[in-house]
Amino acid sequence: MFTPRFDYVTCASPAGLHRMAYTEWGDPDNDRVLICVHGLTRHGRDFDELAQRLAGEFRVVCPDVVGRGRSDWLTTPTLYSVPQYVADMVTLIARLRPASLSWVGTSMGGLIGLSLAGVANWARMSSVMQPRVGGLPPDAQIRFDSMVLNDVGPRLDPLALGRIGQYVGQTGEFNSLDEAIRSVRQTAAPFGPMTDEQWERFTRRTYVERDGKWVKHYDLNLALPLAAQAAEVYSTGEQMLWNAYDSLDCPVLIVRGEASDLLSTATASEMLRRNPRARLVTVPLVGHAPTLMDAAQLDPVVGFLLEREPTHP
Repeated sequence: MFTPRFDYVTCASPAGLHRMAYTEWGDPDNDRVLICVHGLTRHGRDFDELAQRLAGEFRVVCPDVVGRGRSDWLTTPTLYSVPQYVADMVTLIARLRPASLSWVGTSMGGLIGLSLAGVANWARMSSVMQPRVGGLPPDAQIRFDSMVLNDVGPRLDPLALGRIGQYVGQTGEFNSLDEAIRSVRQTAAPFGPMTDEQWERFTRRTYVERDGKWVKHYDLNLALPLAAQAAEVYSTGEQMLWNAYDSLDCPVLIVRGEASDLLSTATASEMLRRNPRARLVTVPLVGHAPTLMDAAQLDPVVGFLLEREPTHP
């Protein structure tokens, strides 16, 4: 069994500085790095089971995206957005200095990974086209050796986004862990069948005990920028995400919940068509999103990541 380590990295936003917490597993000197990024209302401990499986091969780093878990909350809620999250990940990667970099992203974590790939591709193009005018040196560039997209893609179903947006800002407060577990079993039913022990673990990653109450671990103001986004913003974002996906030059594993309402079968098929290095795994009896907590869900992800050899010098 591997023991996690906890640390922070200081990041910048237009409103000032904030700390992003992360959990780290494995040899701290291992330059083969795997970054695992969670969904919208989750945090880095969602990947404990995956990290235990892979910490012997990778330095596994699981950040709490700002506003969640042990990370700071932003004083300006409108900054809770993918561009800020990408900037924070660039700061984290600069600290880690990986020789090879793999990525696992669940839902929002996958969007961050795709967006980061798009930024990295633009930086590489800048270096080629304008090597003396702002181009990044090769050792400053970010390249992925493999990417796992857990129930997410460039096209997101708007009805699913609306469903998710409805519960993000709801307070939810319970007098006991048992009360919280009962509630989570209902609200998180799309995550699929779990054992009683898994539901308790999942709930402890959803709620935290403060002043005798069990409350959500994240800033409820995450809901504000979601509510302010218009349909045209999603349309523009989709085109940018497709461009980023098309720029991926590494193997990609798409994990899709069989009953997912966020990642459709049509979108998953288009992702396979547009990238011949992509493969698809469908998780039966699960909606959005697979939790990666049991062996049946973990095995395909672990196998994919372990078979990957670094593709870039």
